[in-house]
Amino acid sequence: MTEQTISIGHMDEVINIFGTFDKNMRAVEDELNVRVTARENELRIVGEPEDVSLAVKTIDGLLSLNSRGEAPELHTVQYVIALVREGKEKELDEVARDVLCVTARGKPIKPKTVGQQRYVNAILNNTVTIGVGPAGTGKTYLAVAAAVSAFREKKVSRIILTRPAIEAGEKLGFLPGDLQSKVDPYLRPLYDGLLEMFGPEGYQKNLERNNIEVAPLAYMRGRTLDDSFIILDEAQNTTREQMKMFLTRFGFGSKVVITGDITQIDLPRDKVSGLKDAIRVLDGIDDIAISYLTAKDVVRHALVQKIINAYDKFEKSAPNPPARQDRRRRR
Repeated sequence: MTEQTISIGHMDEVINIFGTFDKNMRAVEDELNVRVTARENELRIVGEPEDVSLAVKTIDGLLSLNSRGEAPELHTVQYVIALVREGKEKELDEVARDVLCVTARGKPIKPKTVGQQRYVNAILNNTVTIGVGPAGTGKTYLAVAAAVSAFREKKVSRIILTRPAIEAGEKLGFLPGDLQSKVDPYLRPLYDGLLEMFGPEGYQKNLERNNIEVAPLAYMRGRTLDDSFIILDEAQNTTREQMKMFLTRFGFGSKVVITGDITQIDLPRDKVSGLKDAIRVLDGIDDIAISYLTAKDVVRHALVQKIINAYDKFEKSAPNPPARQDRRRRR
């Protein structure tokens, strides 16, 4: 057994990194098999030498994030532990340093993981960015934040958000109401992000001035979109033809972000996903970035990351039951 201490500047730092009811530090203790105690402005860590070393690096990482205004939550603790175990703790130096956007309520929006930081850098430095990753990795949210930031800085004059209006086998004709009420449920996640960034009054004002447009992908056909920040969400549900159509819409002074999760394609089996096709076709083209996020970049409930990993593991190892059943029927 060995012991090591870490000096803390203020008790507020201890309170923040320990979390509500000390749940953060209990996670560190359980994951790394150490004991952590706080005495005045000092943390005492006891355990096996290798475990203590990992715990010290983890706590240093949490303190670093806290100093940049990111009070650690449980999923943050688990993310930092994973980086430390891989020897990548220095990558945390780039996380949460720069504020991407500030919401209407004054909340700063920052990338919270290394993957998110690389994704944001890709958006800022390229004309077209394709963000691919599972649910909860902030693909759409960060893209909307980047769009609002560019709009406020007058780098673009419009924000256009779009997504396919048919998902999970449902067709709009079966939904009640006029066209707008039919497509609104599909566009709701995009509305929510804009409302948070602009506030209800700011959102409505910009909507009336045509500075903001939220519309189904079909509305993009035949248009040339200059001086705009354009986001295509749920792109895994576009067809090859729809994706090509979309990619040829943007004009001078525009920026494009395409987001999607290739593990959640709702197209019929005979349709090729436009997102998967675009990744193959556009890879390596200058000024087009393809950014991959993983379960490690999930910033929702910690259980979401475990669910994503469980599905990935199952899908990679399990045979295809429907295929076997089809073969038995043919016999």
